Amino acid sequence: MFVALNFENLDARTRELMLSEIDRDVADPQGLYQSAVLTAAGLGSWEALLRQACETGNDSSLAVALGDPGGSYIMARRPDPSTRTGDRKVSSIAATTLAEGEFNRYYMRALCLRAIQEELELEIYRARFSAEPELKSEAMIGTSPDPESFLADLRSHQGREPALGLPHPNSGLSVRLRI
Repeated sequence: MFVALNFENLDARTRELMLSEIDRDVADPQGLYQSAVLTAAGLGSWEALLRQACETGNDSSLAVALGDPGGSYIMARRPDPSTRTGDRKVSSIAATTLAEGEFNRYYMRALCLRAIQEELELEIYRARFSAEPELKSEAMIGTSPDPESFLADLRSHQGREPALGLPHPNSGLSVRLRI
């Protein structure tokens, strides 16, 4: 069962900034990140599903909306880029991984904007319990990334792991405002 991340600063202001970051990406020539696991219907609905989660939901509600592999929005199988022939089965947690990663990315972008505007610091924290956390993730907890640099990193690495290494798929890490 998927456990949603505990987003400590997910309030009306943060949601407003998350939506403004989606608008920014939509206006960009590269557009929103389009995951390779999304079906044609998933690609067509991605923006609306992401917006709905940012307006009133969370990563868990987005994962539920995306559904299971083989459903309307997530492929059951996808081309295998390593062989260029054939395909491979899509992970059973593909929707969860996509939803958590992208919702968290927009949440962190919004908190970077808030930290800049409100002259606050950010702090990396564990937003979901992990029985076996990676050493890399544990080393990040409590650190304070520069909001401007982190925001630029998150914006420029859509669909790829940013230089800071956050969000890292399934790490359970996020950021919060240090007040």
